[in-house]
Amino acid sequence: MRETIVFGDETIPVELPDHTVVIPASFSLGLPPVASLEHTVRNALTEPLELPPIRDIARPGHKVTIAFDDATVSCFAPVWEVAITQVLEELDRAGVARRDVTLVCANALHRKFTRMELARLIGEGLVKEFGYRLICHDAEDHENLVHLGLTASGYDVEVNRLVVESDLTVYVNTNCYRGFNGGWKSVCVGLSSYRSIRWHHNPDDMSTSLMRNPMHDMLNEMGEHLESKLGRRVFKIETVLADPEHVARIWAGSVQATRRAALELLKSSSPPRRDALTEKADIILYGIPNWSPYAAFSSMNPILTLISTGLGYLGGMIDAVGKPGCSVILATPCPNQWNDVHHSSYREVWQRWLSRTNDPYVIRDSAEDDFANRAEYIYNYRHCNSFHPVHALMATYPLKRLKQIGRVIVAGAEEPSLAHHLGFETSTTVEDAIALAKLSHGSDGRVAYVKYPAMTSRR
Repeated sequence: MRETIVFGDETIPVELPDHTVVIPASFSLGLPPVASLEHTVRNALTEPLELPPIRDIARPGHKVTIAFDDATVSCFAPVWEVAITQVLEELDRAGVARRDVTLVCANALHRKFTRMELARLIGEGLVKEFGYRLICHDAEDHENLVHLGLTASGYDVEVNRLVVESDLTVYVNTNCYRGFNGGWKSVCVGLSSYRSIRWHHNPDDMSTSLMRNPMHDMLNEMGEHLESKLGRRVFKIETVLADPEHVARIWAGSVQATRRAALELLKSSSPPRRDALTEKADIILYGIPNWSPYAAFSSMNPILTLISTGLGYLGGMIDAVGKPGCSVILATPCPNQWNDVHHSSYREVWQRWLSRTNDPYVIRDSAEDDFANRAEYIYNYRHCNSFHPVHALMATYPLKRLKQIGRVIVAGAEEPSLAHHLGFETSTTVEDAIALAKLSHGSDGRVAYVKYPAMTSRR
């Protein structure tokens, strides 16, 4: 069986066993794109769910915050500019002065983005108009964070002061990827701090599940607590994409109602991944593109390639179609490159911690308190466009999948020592990797090839 497999920035031909089951995998839902993004946003704002239109909520003299997704979201449609512009038009109709509106990029523990990068998201016109009323959230600016106490379950709720002191907060979400993005994650992560984020960003609770999602259960509790303390609702724009470049649906209204609407559509359009195979596979193969949400306007590194993307974002199929003890083959050149400006703490995690263990629970328990308080890395996050230091630790959490995996074989790595650093095996070709895996599972071992598409990070 001849196939092609994504391999970094390219695709390469491979010859697979005839009995290989090919599982198509893409980031498209098969939904038709909307005919007009402008009309779709306008209709959503005219008929919001559970809340009045913005023009009926806002008043002259009101202070308004418009927050929006950062560049890590895999949306290449112009949702940011179109939605923010129309929200501003609604505020104009309500008599709100532009000088009373602040735009905030909800980057959470991700790096802050430069004004040129933000112009690529929201448009050069908005960047010029708002000047220094366009900011990136700072999760370490304690003077501009407000702790709103604990939820009933004891979760800290800490958010940007603008959310607390504004008369209206509007959030523009640009993509709901399965059950991961959207909902209260937008505000209670994007505009929050490590103090809050640590509760749900751990190896066990981070989830893309559309059903019984523990991360969003916590976030829903945080959001309800936030609104009860504020005494007012957050106005949300929620988006489901047909594919990375086209919008399928947009809703406006309360966080809860827009989240429900998005989940209903996603559930009806996303068949359970566990149904992809009737009989689970012994060997799972897929290629790793030169892509990570955390490489937007930046570059990959071995942690992002092998762990965060390789076992994380693309690794959900391991749980879905793999037998316990299965072999996983990752096809990637995995170049030995590091951006020490944007990912300043990543190299230390690689050299200091991943040389000792590939157990993410040990890494978290041993290093997270230290990295959360490292002055030099915190400075880089606040002032040098770097990811927050704990983000490098969180990027190792997909290693939890090693509990189910018997062996990981990296095919085609330019420097095999990088894979060996994680305790993974290597082979020169995909064909050699399959032969190696069959030593564990026998010549009749069931092979599943997950055919991920070529992808690229925002450049």
